[in-house]
Amino acid sequence: MSQRLTNVLQRLAATIEARKGGDPSVSYTAKLLNDPALAAKKLGEEAVETVIAAVAQGPDALAAESADLLYHWLALMAASGVSLDAVAEKLEAREGTSGIAEKASRKG
Repeated sequence: MSQRLTNVLQRLAATIEARKGGDPSVSYTAKLLNDPALAAKKLGEEAVETVIAAVAQGPDALAAESADLLYHWLALMAASGVSLDAVAEKLEAREGTSGIAEKASRKG
């Protein structure tokens, strides 16, 4: 990951965190943070829009939709009380494991 993206995501996560307890009538982020189900729904919508951009709209649209997707993912994590460190821990635990093996380990 580029250092630039890392820095932007850190600033965005901090901004989202700062919106906790904000007025949902004046802050879209506060609205998402106040309603994890809404945050999840919006993330799903952005995921679909990202897929559409990837297959039909070109690199600029994909970059724009990816930005929306990352924002909504960070908002959902914050709304749900899931720390980014918890996500990192899960990713670290999977390092060095093939995707096929990792997925098989989650079954039954």
